[in-house]
Amino acid sequence: MKHLDASLQPALPAAVPVRWSTWALLAGLLLLVIASFATLPLKWGEFFSADAVRTTADFLHGFAPPELAPNFLIKVGVATFETLAMSAIGTLIAAILGALLALPASGRFGALARNATRAVLNVLRSIPELVWASILLIAAGLGPFAGTLALALHTVGVLGRLFADAFENCPPLPAATLRINGARPAVAFLYATLPQCSPQMMSYTLYRWENNIRAAAILGVVGAGGLGQMLKYHLSLFQMQSAATVIIAMLLMVAAVDGLSYLLRRAMTR
Repeated sequence: MKHLDASLQPALPAAVPVRWSTWALLAGLLLLVIASFATLPLKWGEFFSADAVRTTADFLHGFAPPELAPNFLIKVGVATFETLAMSAIGTLIAAILGALLALPASGRFGALARNATRAVLNVLRSIPELVWASILLIAAGLGPFAGTLALALHTVGVLGRLFADAFENCPPLPAATLRINGARPAVAFLYATLPQCSPQMMSYTLYRWENNIRAAAILGVVGAGGLGQMLKYHLSLFQMQSAATVIIAMLLMVAAVDGLSYLLRRAMTR
């Protein structure tokens, strides 16, 4: 095939000019980073000193070998299942409520409902899971129930915002075609908008489930059950070998769920 003459090839569009406000923002961020390093007392020399390395090595040596007694492994298995259950139920509740709140948050019921719902979602996700768990422990008591609610409340704010953005960015032509042919708005949403957004929504949900498993393992530190509560208990008693077994269980659980979630996302987004 002969190459087209250079004069006949379409010219590239001109580069988009960068506004002065963009340069000002980048300069401000750079100054903020420089000021952060200048003001924080980062003692890198002490961190990598021989005494610090020796103390860290002695501390890590106390974790070996991990506790492998059968009765203790059964307790770790029960706590692992409890952590998985907390994350799964919390994510499921958050996905359902997030989808419901995403409808007004995407502007389908007017600007007032959109702004009000997005404000609620902002509040829910701006409060970390540990803070939610500390608050809910007062009302629900110690145990996994408070941890599950804490995960659900924080994740509702995250998934509700992501789902709303997915609805807003969905191509409107399929739904508009159904509306033109006499379909009601709810029917057009269920048969056009939702099928287009569902793979992306499922991907968001699975990703948040991965994050919630890590969070559920930490929520036990404040008494919300699961592996985190076991880890806090054994560390507080300086039972390092038992704590090492709990940490290994956390790592294996997170790695297994990460792999499973990746395979599910890959299968659903093809």
